[in-house]
Amino acid sequence: MSSAIAPLVLFVLASTITPGGATTLAAATGAQFGFRRSFPLLIGISAGLSTLAAFAAAGLSSLLMAAPSLQLALKVAGSAYMLWLAWKIGSGGPPKAQTEVASPPGFSSGVGLLWMNPKAWAMCAGAAASYAALAAHPLQFAALLGAAFGVASALSLSVWCVAGVLLSQWLRTALQWHALNATLALLLVASILPMWT
Repeated sequence: MSSAIAPLVLFVLASTITPGGATTLAAATGAQFGFRRSFPLLIGISAGLSTLAAFAAAGLSSLLMAAPSLQLALKVAGSAYMLWLAWKIGSGGPPKAQTEVASPPGFSSGVGLLWMNPKAWAMCAGAAASYAALAAHPLQFAALLGAAFGVASALSLSVWCVAGVLLSQWLRTALQWHALNATLALLLVASILPMWT
């Protein structure tokens, strides 16, 4: 059984560690607010991906594939949300100047990011289609896929958040912070483009 699950583990690790909207947001939040204050966001993103994978494995992804208008609505809403997050990141300055007024995105923001992200839907639907033979029952497969994506994303997002925290220790001036924020915002915007091509 472990040899059969190994390809799934490699797939979920590779798909969650690669740069994208969630990883960029984890790095930006880590740089701005530190790991501890970013933790609710990381848990929210992981929970969102875990439940999304479980629903995809249980068969909900087939509904999205059969309803192009629902797919388009999801794509528009997800892109708008990610653009709003990019604007929030890009307009930020040094963290010390914002600690009284700004707070990091929380648990619900993380869940929302994943549930409105067509790339995440496609990734989970692809995994559900590719690895469905790993379990005899759809609910068993949903639990397996949900757990695999949940654990892998928690690990991957922690790495990106810590990278953001470490990067923030090198930044000394407001100009450097603005450059970092603008770069991370542009990366987040760039992560939207593959959804539309």
